[in-house]
Amino acid sequence: MGPARSPGAGGTGGSESAVEVVRSSVIAAPREQVWARVVTAEGVSDEFRPLLAMRFPTSLEGASIADVPLGRPAGRAWILLGGVIPLEYDDLVITELEPPRHFQERSSLGSCRVWDHRRELEELPDGSTRVTDTLRAVPRALVPRPVVRAVVGALFAHRHSRLARAFPRECDAGV
Repeated sequence: MGPARSPGAGGTGGSESAVEVVRSSVIAAPREQVWARVVTAEGVSDEFRPLLAMRFPTSLEGASIADVPLGRPAGRAWILLGGVIPLEYDDLVITELEPPRHFQERSSLGSCRVWDHRRELEELPDGSTRVTDTLRAVPRALVPRPVVRAVVGALFAHRHSRLARAFPRECDAGV
């Protein structure tokens, strides 16, 4: 377990124009296993499939979010329709990291001036892990807040579903 790292601010500063979405799920795996998946480009991209994929900056090839210098741009990640057509970009900046408990990203997207994403992993007594994503987004002027709320809510519901499928319960796996 590594030390907590945080070079600066998180949050949107209480902006009234921010949209907030919180999604929480219990994953049938120990926190360290879930962490090992959710900080890799492969694990994150799998959460977007099958319609979307996320291509991380080349600076993260073979690395994980845990390897990114805090508070500095890691490059541009792309969300791709069908794995090929660019839909959105994310100028990725990791601002906090406490393996295997949480990471926080404060970036800008094509659709949002501010994108705050905090992913927390809570170890539960039964050996499973509660994953909670808290997202605060400040949409750009032409993007309606209700659209951002609906899209982000649906995307993270899908991501949590995909993550849960990556760690099936023993009874779900037919064991």
